[in-house]
Amino acid sequence: MHPDAVARVQAALPSPEAVEAATERLKLLADPTRYRVLSALAREELCVCDLAAIAGVNESSMSHQLRLLRAHGLVAFRKEGRMAYYRLASDTVRPLLSPSLLKG
Repeated sequence: MHPDAVARVQAALPSPEAVEAATERLKLLADPTRYRVLSALAREELCVCDLAAIAGVNESSMSHQLRLLRAHGLVAFRKEGRMAYYRLASDTVRPLLSPSLLKG
């Protein structure tokens, strides 16, 4: 074993809490519907009904998916009358949606 190398790497690693938060966000991306939603929102802000049509699900299912994404800080929304428009909460999620991930 190389104690100095182990100590350097351990000091540079994120906290267990940060790792847990990151893995929870990555689990959200493992769902095809949520991945599609985030990919769509990477292109433009969309309402629930548009996202439901894009993902091929009903609006109730889409609202549930969006609540999960919002709870983990991946999407944000704004209200305009009775309509809610969603967008990516930050650009930090964009690299996870890279087209290179879709290549087999």
